[in-house]
Amino acid sequence: MFSKLKLLFKDTVIYGTSTILARSLNYLLVPLYANKLTTFDNGIQTIIYANIALANVIFSYGLETSYLKVASDSSEGESAESRLFSTAFLTLLLTSTFFSLAIVFFAPVIAGLIELTAEEAQFIRYAALILWLDTMLVIPFAELRLKRKAVHFAIARVAGVIAVVISSIILIVPLHAGLHGVFIGQAIGSLASLVLIVPVFSKFRLFFSSGKLREMLRIGLPYVPTGIAGLLIHLIDRNILIRIQPSEITRIYGQGFQASDIVGIYGRIAAFGVILQLFIQVFRFAWQPFFLQHAKDPDAPRLFRHVMNISSLFVMFLALAATYFVPDIVRFHFAGKFYLLPPRYWIGLSFLPWIFLSYVFDMVSTNLSAGILITGNTRCLPVVTFAGAAVTAVSCWLLIPLSGMDGAAIAIVAGTLVMCLAMAWYSLRFYPQKYDWVKLCMLLGAGIILAWTENGLDPVLGSGVSVALLKSSFLALYFLLSLLMFRDEASMVVEKVKGRLGRNR
Repeated sequence: MFSKLKLLFKDTVIYGTSTILARSLNYLLVPLYANKLTTFDNGIQTIIYANIALANVIFSYGLETSYLKVASDSSEGESAESRLFSTAFLTLLLTSTFFSLAIVFFAPVIAGLIELTAEEAQFIRYAALILWLDTMLVIPFAELRLKRKAVHFAIARVAGVIAVVISSIILIVPLHAGLHGVFIGQAIGSLASLVLIVPVFSKFRLFFSSGKLREMLRIGLPYVPTGIAGLLIHLIDRNILIRIQPSEITRIYGQGFQASDIVGIYGRIAAFGVILQLFIQVFRFAWQPFFLQHAKDPDAPRLFRHVMNISSLFVMFLALAATYFVPDIVRFHFAGKFYLLPPRYWIGLSFLPWIFLSYVFDMVSTNLSAGILITGNTRCLPVVTFAGAAVTAVSCWLLIPLSGMDGAAIAIVAGTLVMCLAMAWYSLRFYPQKYDWVKLCMLLGAGIILAWTENGLDPVLGSGVSVALLKSSFLALYFLLSLLMFRDEASMVVEKVKGRLGRNR
């Protein structure tokens, strides 16, 4: 049992190290953008990047996941895998080129649809190039994951981000390229990653199989509406915030802000959700190949239950820790000269706990997705994610005019919760499995109570060493409670550590 968990965790560590390093490097750009660009420019970048994420789903239309599924099920040998790889890559090459050219041509129209001006359509054209380059990475990266070449995967990702960071700093600081530098730097990074995965193309042959494509589309196409709806849960807030009325902005935040300013502030603050998003993304990279490989094992139900418990506990603990300490880090005056985000952004700190909470439900949904993919019932995924997206959209329309950024974040929690419940309904229906729902819900409730308690005490206690110790004590209490409630998982880890220490003596 533990050897299989160890395999999952080993891949997770490799993917995690690379992804955390990549995102950490990439996150250096957040204070750069916040301090060197206006909140208005940050708003333009935020809204375009949000829609790039949505467009990425359309550009790849589920072929990444379906390629993993079809290739992992194949028993026809290396030549068959090569034909499958070639079919998938050629298909994406042709369609992404067509989509990118369409975006370039219709850039002014697209700009108007997302509340940007015709002059700002030039940034839409940059987005088309980024989308094309990113799509060229989809199948090669999937192949690296399938073959468990996590190190190669990690090097390509990290090097791409390093290229983004270096080029963006050069373009924005000494060359004063402004917002243009943001998009050009991103394109350079994607190109760098593409160069580093060139060895993967040794599998490529000038070959196309319509039968293999139909098989992949049958599995992958349901992921298009599903992927869009899933992203909308976290991105529709930007698209509705950009439409907030000036009178509502003034009522909530006072004078001196436009809609693009609010979106810019929201995007930079919400970016701190990367702390949890990172772990979920890393886990997902390792989780999909893992559950596909072990679905038929006799101990799969118990194995998957342990994975659910361990991963969910980690995210809950991380969410509480981030709720306690991220606002303090943002407001800290480094060397008396530098803030991570300037004070103009601090009006958005109040919604951060809601963002962190939403990722807890994301992690549970990620675990539950195993049952749907293992049984091949991907047609239910659009129902799951559209339910979450619909709740998010309606909640945004209702709550944003009332409470601005806080309303958007609450809407995200509502959407992710509904999606989690719907995912549980379908997953357990197709792939019956026992999870420790009562204990997980109790621990989640305890975390919310501790977060609210600290939030109520914060205005009274202020800041300082004593407050940091109090928060640390709350976290220690939560950790102890987790160990007591999930003794089996704790004992498993302790026994393994003892065994490892014994062998090292």
